[in-house]
Amino acid sequence: MDIAALAQSRYTTKAFDATKRIPAEQIEQIKTLLRFSPSSVNSQPWHFVIAGTDEGKQTLTKATENFAFNTPKILNASHVVVLCRRTDIDAQYLQQLTAQEEADGRIPNEEVKQTILGARQFFVGLHTDTLKDAPDWMDKQVYLALGTLLLGAAALNIDACPIEGFDADTLDQVLGLKEKGLRACVVAALGYRAVDDFNAGLPKSRLPVEQVISEI
Repeated sequence: MDIAALAQSRYTTKAFDATKRIPAEQIEQIKTLLRFSPSSVNSQPWHFVIAGTDEGKQTLTKATENFAFNTPKILNASHVVVLCRRTDIDAQYLQQLTAQEEADGRIPNEEVKQTILGARQFFVGLHTDTLKDAPDWMDKQVYLALGTLLLGAAALNIDACPIEGFDADTLDQVLGLKEKGLRACVVAALGYRAVDDFNAGLPKSRLPVEQVISEI
């Protein structure tokens, strides 16, 4: 697989073909991409809501009433992913993460367990108590998952459109996210491009390599 070619060929889909559906087995692969995305100290401060029904997608459009240009993308996409972050990382969640790593065979003994837990507590405390940027820090982890999703979708020949044009408060309300300790960060529509998607035929445009990359 030429991953650089995928990065050059994928694009932000502006119009989806509502008649085409992503196969169930590929949706399972999408779930795997999301779950196995990287995150700082394996904090995984996220939750993903996947709308794959007409009813589910219609619910999401309540958050695009002031962003009407995004409503058709949500309705015509095959599936739409709402990428959420936790509102906080508390001691119970840190214990849950450590217990999962132990169950998965990553922790050979109690000393390693305490080292891992201590390191994670340090970074969570750094962003919560010292830098006081924990929400932003967790947002960054969610966007790592978004990047994994977009490139992975391209590898599966699935078109995608990341969406920030929505009312997060409304989306939190209609999905009951606040009660679950979650906050909507970004949305990604997935499916297959429509024949009249103007963006499909446009050339990619990026700043020259020498302007964005330095080697030392």
